[in-house]
Amino acid sequence: MSGSYRPELSKKKVIINNTSGNIMKCFLVSLLVSGCTLGPDFKSPTPRLAEIYSESESSTSLSSVKPASGSAQTLILGKDIEAQWWMVFKSAKLTNLIKKALQNNPDLHSAFAALNKAQENTIAMQGSLFPALDLVTRSSQQKISGAQFGNPNYPGSTFAVSSGSVQVAYSLDVFGAIRRQIESFEAIEAYQRFQLEGAYLTIATNVVTTVIQEASLRAQMTATENIIQSQEQQISILKQQLALGSIAKTDVLSLQANLEKTRTSLPLLQQQLAKTRHKLTNLTGDTPDINLQSKFNLSELSLPENLPLSLPSKLVQQRPDVKAQESLLHDANAQIGVATAQLLPDFTISANLGTIATRAADLFVPGSLIWTVGGNIMQPIFHGSALIHKRKAVIAAYEQAAGQYKSTVLLALQNVADCLTALEFDAIALQTQDNALEVAEENLKLTKNQYTLGAINYLSLLNAEQNYQTVLLGQISAKTMRYTDTALLFQALGGGWWNRTS
Repeated sequence: MSGSYRPELSKKKVIINNTSGNIMKCFLVSLLVSGCTLGPDFKSPTPRLAEIYSESESSTSLSSVKPASGSAQTLILGKDIEAQWWMVFKSAKLTNLIKKALQNNPDLHSAFAALNKAQENTIAMQGSLFPALDLVTRSSQQKISGAQFGNPNYPGSTFAVSSGSVQVAYSLDVFGAIRRQIESFEAIEAYQRFQLEGAYLTIATNVVTTVIQEASLRAQMTATENIIQSQEQQISILKQQLALGSIAKTDVLSLQANLEKTRTSLPLLQQQLAKTRHKLTNLTGDTPDINLQSKFNLSELSLPENLPLSLPSKLVQQRPDVKAQESLLHDANAQIGVATAQLLPDFTISANLGTIATRAADLFVPGSLIWTVGGNIMQPIFHGSALIHKRKAVIAAYEQAAGQYKSTVLLALQNVADCLTALEFDAIALQTQDNALEVAEENLKLTKNQYTLGAINYLSLLNAEQNYQTVLLGQISAKTMRYTDTALLFQALGGGWWNRTS
């Protein structure tokens, strides 16, 4: 994809650089209109992208390879993704486990709280567009001295002062500083929303891949147990031959050593299975001591044959991480307007209506009424060039966010391309493993028969058993990778969050 991505930032730069020229125009018309909004208006990036993910054929279609122990997979370009995409594996137990994880996972609760916080901050900032109204009451005891009036011999007097007032303050958003700040808060709110969507997708994918890992480990354990049983039967036969004196004891010891070697792999698989189960309890918001009722096997999972594939131009509108980075770019864009408006006058209007009296009972008599109305204009004159350089800093921050957005888009495209390539070669690898397993299984049968008849030595049997064991476990790993990479493709495409109703 090098060279195929060209974000249109040049026009944005022109808008930013021309903002200074628009400042005076805005100032001249500010008294005739309600106000203007300084800074560039944000437009979602529209990167120029090719219609394929990589130069290989697998970027839009998979080969027609159909392994003996699996089905062929086909890409359907432009097919939409269901919100509950994991249902393509056709496992009710998996669906229930993901439902539990999406309800109980603490990371999701944290992401949801972060979104709520951003929403409340946005609403709070929107309140800045309205006048602030406050009720203020005061009551104090005061003592005056005659010295204050040029008569130090006067002993002074003590009296109470009570007052009550309604204060109104309103900041005229002539240059749009408040509106740009609200826009910034809304962008952060959108960022947190896509962060939440990303958390949903990550947790669902982690549950799927962990379940696949558990199913794979169980398949490996079953295969290892079958191999152990077969080796034990062989040793039993050899011991009978040893008793008859037809073979040497070294033959029995060699196969016994191979059996013990196979047995040592079983505890390692059991340990990995336990860790995998602990990870599932963590994902579902439980502690490791909780016993998950569901157990998973590869035979219970269905490999989807028809896979969706979004166009690259559509992908950038679907991936939560890309949309989140776009929101940060929007925030950086809004901050340019805020920093620009800070260079210009700030207009505020304030009013105060109340009463004051030396007795509380006199607060509402006509003579106690007091009021003030005023306006304030604050024009920055000299701040050691701080405001100018702050504006330059937020423009640099925008350029930084633009670079990060581009990097996120490129990574998204790479993720999809990697998944497509993996699925292409997963099918080829499984087909190769199926062929190898068929040959290894036939070879082991013939070797056992020949050894029983005394036609070959024990080394040939030992090599045949070791080869069969290696190939069988390799086939299980190849099957596992097809399931795992299929789940990762759904994650790379965005997971269908846009089709979720709640």
